[in-house]
This record gives sequence, structure tokens and C-alpha cells, in this order.
Amino acid sequence: MTQQQQFTYGGQAVIEGVMIRGGHAYSVAARRPNGEICSITHPVPRWGASSWRRVPLVRGTLVLFEMLVIGMRGLTYSARIAAGDETGEESISGWAIALTMLISAGFGIALFFVAPLLLVDSGVDRFTDSAIISNVVEGAVRLLIFLIYLVAIGRMPSIRRVFAYHAAEHMTVHAQEARVPLETASIRRFSAAHPRCGTAFLLTVMVVSILIFAPLGQPDLPLRIASRILLIPVIAGVSYEIIRFSGAHSGNALVKLFMVPSLALQKLTTRPPDDDQIEVAIFAMEAAQAADHAALESTE
Repeated sequence: MTQQQQFTYGGQAVIEGVMIRGGHAYSVAARRPNGEICSITHPVPRWGASSWRRVPLVRGTLVLFEMLVIGMRGLTYSARIAAGDETGEESISGWAIALTMLISAGFGIALFFVAPLLLVDSGVDRFTDSAIISNVVEGAVRLLIFLIYLVAIGRMPSIRRVFAYHAAEHMTVHAQEARVPLETASIRRFSAAHPRCGTAFLLTVMVVSILIFAPLGQPDLPLRIASRILLIPVIAGVSYEIIRFSGAHSGNALVKLFMVPSLALQKLTTRPPDDDQIEVAIFAMEAAQAADHAALESTE
């Protein structure tokens, strides 16, 4: 069995670059202002490759936490490379990671979970006692805020470049999964949307949250706010399993129909990449594959 068949590769866009996560390692490739591509490769965190990674529902929260950690490290490295730093390497303390994650998570929870609830509580709930209507409207408001957020950040020139690298990452992952040569011409044949994309995951979170919050009814506001926060791991776990299943059965007609909204939504988070951006994505993919191959050889 080849390395490409053994591991599922995925990643994310970073500043002027791409991060690819493999089975044993992740690689970040970014381009300097002078055009040179630089990369680093690190083993995935031990807890990210633990046996918990195979436990349904639990693994969704674990994967989300892992992506936040290595994503932040990738963004830090790529920002330094894009700014012309000589090595891009800088030690990041555990406290710095924890604080950044806390701030990011707090912003996301406040914007996408608490704000929609407060809007519905001060508006719709004054005119209806139906928990179903309240939760459906809350979910619709949450989705609307999410869409507005994506459109707004997509207008920023720097983010538009990140979105182009996002497309390059997707197209390269498609090519790797299809086992075609990792060359620009081959990669350009593939779609910029991917069923395992983080955008698809977030859209699934929006829908799943409606189904999970609806049975809770309309308790007092403090309890409702607490439920929106405490149930996030459950929502993430269920959403991850849905995305994982969709990615594994993407050829099924019903699954294809189910994926239409999430694939369409990715038009907001991807932009056509140029050849240089695809080259960076290839660089990251090949580095991650090489690290996985070396890890396999060391265990034989």
C-alpha cells in the first residue's frame, strides 16, 4: 500500500502560503517577497494522533482543537516569511497559544452563537411561545451573520489572496486523492471546492446547531446562553462525522445532493489561484508526504 493511499491529506491557507496536514506530520510552505518558497515540517501533536482520534464524536472536537493549534503556528510562520524574515522560525509559548485560542474562540462564540440568541430573544421571542420557531429563526440569523462575515472579509485584498491559496490547497488535495502527478497543469483540472473544507464544516455546524438546540425549548436567557457555549463540542462532534461521511462517500448521488450548498458556499472562500500559488501548495503537499514516508520507514 502506498503512502498516498494510507493517509488522508488536508490543510488550510495561510499568509502567502499553504499548510498541509498528513498522517504523521504537517508542512507549511510560504513564499518570500523575493519569490523564494520556504517551508517547515513538524510532527503532528501526539494528542492529535492518539487513539482518541478514532473515537466517533470525540474526534471532531479533537480535530478542531488541533487545527487551531497548528493553524496558528502555520500563520505565525507564514507571516514572518511573507514579511521577509530570514528563517520564519520563532518559539511560541503554550501560554501564547492558549491566549490566542481563547480570544479567537470567544470572538467566534460571541458572534455566531450568543449574538443570534440575543437578537431573537429581544425580537422574535416577544411574539411567539414556540421553541421550534424561536430556534429556527435563531439558526437563520446565525447563518445570515456567517454569510455577511464571509462576504465582508472577502472584500479585503489580503484575504482575497488567502482565499486564492485556499483554492490552490483544495485543488492540490484533489489531485493527490486522484493520484495524478502533482503538476500545475494536472492540478488545474480539479475543482476549487472540496467536501472536507472547513467552510463546509462551519455551514454544517450552523445547521446541526438548530437540531440540537431545538429540543431544549426556551429556558431563561442565562441557561440558553450557557447551552450555546457548553454544547459546542457536541455540535462540532456531530458536524465532523457528517463531513467525514460526506467526504468518504462523495460519489454517492444523495451525498452529492447534500453537499451542493456547502460546495456552493465555498465560492465565497476561494478565488482562482495563479500558477505561483499552486506551486506553493504543491511544495507543502510534497513536504508533508515526504515526512510521512520517512515516518513509515522509521517504524519498519
